Amino acid sequence: MELRQYGEIVRRRWWLPAALVALVLLASLLFRPARAPQYQVSMRFSMGIAPEPQRPNTYNYDRYYTYLTSEYLVDDFSEVVKSAAFAQAVSERLAQGAHPIQVPVGAIQGSTRTGKLHRILWVSITWGDPEQLRAIAEAVVQTLQQDNARFFAQLGAEGAQVFLLDPPSVGVVGAGLREKLEIPLRLALALAAGLALAFLGEYLDTSVRDRAEVEAMGIRVLGELPRPRGRRLWGR
Repeated sequence: MELRQYGEIVRRRWWLPAALVALVLLASLLFRPARAPQYQVSMRFSMGIAPEPQRPNTYNYDRYYTYLTSEYLVDDFSEVVKSAAFAQAVSERLAQGAHPIQVPVGAIQGSTRTGKLHRILWVSITWGDPEQLRAIAEAVVQTLQQDNARFFAQLGAEGAQVFLLDPPSVGVVGAGLREKLEIPLRLALALAAGLALAFLGEYLDTSVRDRAEVEAMGIRVLGELPRPRGRRLWGR
């Protein structure tokens, strides 16, 4: 079958894919669930330990090990912040604050993401309530700065020195890629299904429309009436 024959089929039965696409679009818009707003806060930290005091007549490696320890600390804390123990500490701090709130440990742990870049630790938290998110972010900062020694016994009572580089700033989370492509993908599938139905209807149709179809059945055509180009109003 030539391409122009495919085009002729689509031209004759265009209403099938058009109706299916319109139906899917209408259903998607009417029954699309309302999207609950999500908020996110991101923070960045640097950390290290206090360098040993310089002793006279002693080589101190130019504080090489102090700098190396800070790199190890960022690696370790990127995993500690995601742990249940850290989420428990944050939850306890929230419950004991000036404006106490009860936040489940699992919710804190599941909403927290961490990473590291060039020996800098970043922490990201996603939450549905902006006020609670601010409180959770502040509790995370305080837990990192004041209670980090409880997670590393080798650091001693003084713990690590944690510096907040980027303070928490709450922002609205935009729609994800999946949500943006959901309706376009549905319409594309509806269009493909509509075209398939159009070709199926053409295949099952036994009507004869032109000379080529008659000749394809082995019947010799003696004459052909041209198709009228427009409607005419005939009077008596």
